[in-house]
Amino acid sequence: MPLIETSSYRSPFGLSNGHLQTIYPTVFRRQPIVDYARERIDTPDGDFLDLDWLKTGTTNRLVILTHGLESSSNSKYICGMAQVFERRGWHALAWNLRGCSGEPNACLTSYHSGSTGDLSTVINHAIRTQSYDTIALVGFSLGGNITLKYLGDIGNAVAPAIKAAVAFSVATDLASSAARLERFENKIYMRRFLTTLTDKVRYKMKQFPGKVAAAKLNRMRTFREFDGTYTAPLNGFENADDYWRRCSCSQVLSNISVPTLLVNAYNDPFLPEACYPSKVAQNHSKLYLETPRSGGHMGFIALNEENEYWSERRAIEFIQGYT
Repeated sequence: MPLIETSSYRSPFGLSNGHLQTIYPTVFRRQPIVDYARERIDTPDGDFLDLDWLKTGTTNRLVILTHGLESSSNSKYICGMAQVFERRGWHALAWNLRGCSGEPNACLTSYHSGSTGDLSTVINHAIRTQSYDTIALVGFSLGGNITLKYLGDIGNAVAPAIKAAVAFSVATDLASSAARLERFENKIYMRRFLTTLTDKVRYKMKQFPGKVAAAKLNRMRTFREFDGTYTAPLNGFENADDYWRRCSCSQVLSNISVPTLLVNAYNDPFLPEACYPSKVAQNHSKLYLETPRSGGHMGFIALNEENEYWSERRAIEFIQGYT
């Protein structure tokens, strides 16, 4: 019955509001300093992925980090997680979703919430070219959905080297989360996401003349509009609803076969009730659901000299319990 009803997370005094917890790390957290080494690998469809490695010393343990929507390997929460694992003797691999590494990707297709094929390419590359016998997966938000869906899709066929996984702030039900983000109080997040997403569409228009619809780009206000007009058709889905249905990890959580921790804060402004899969966790031997009262969306702020957030220490704590 892996339902963790009492979380160890306690927000710092004055920082318990979900919106404040969501915004604070982006604005006020010190940037964790990591010394990545970049590697570019090819994908089966003729595109490329940029992988950023953090290696200190020799180890047989690797954590693979998957970032969220419109982020990258240089996002503070990715660098912080990589740094925490490095300090504890792991190597870290922070891969960039297509078009998120600072260079537009080569194909017409984009990354999306169901980009499990690219995660599989990264994992297989790490296993094939390195000597790791212990691999952990950590995903955030959209990257958390990719991580959980990958594990659910592959089920018992998961590579023996993959021992555990952790995901934070995951919209396990994409349709209901998209509707939640349409609320007035979430307008600031929607505007920020759509600004960079529409910029990428404009580039695709120049990169592939006549292949990308120019419909109402300047009037996009919701994920339903954007995903229905661009994400879905560019990636082989019928419409936004088809994309959300087929890519939500909620449909495959029961198939996960390695110890996996999902942490979704109850005051996450992005997540409605459907994104807290307590019934699945209650009847699952591998999926642990932890629901702190606060934490916001990928917040989980902790104030300490090491600049280590609670989410980072929680991830390493859980993973090292199974490795």
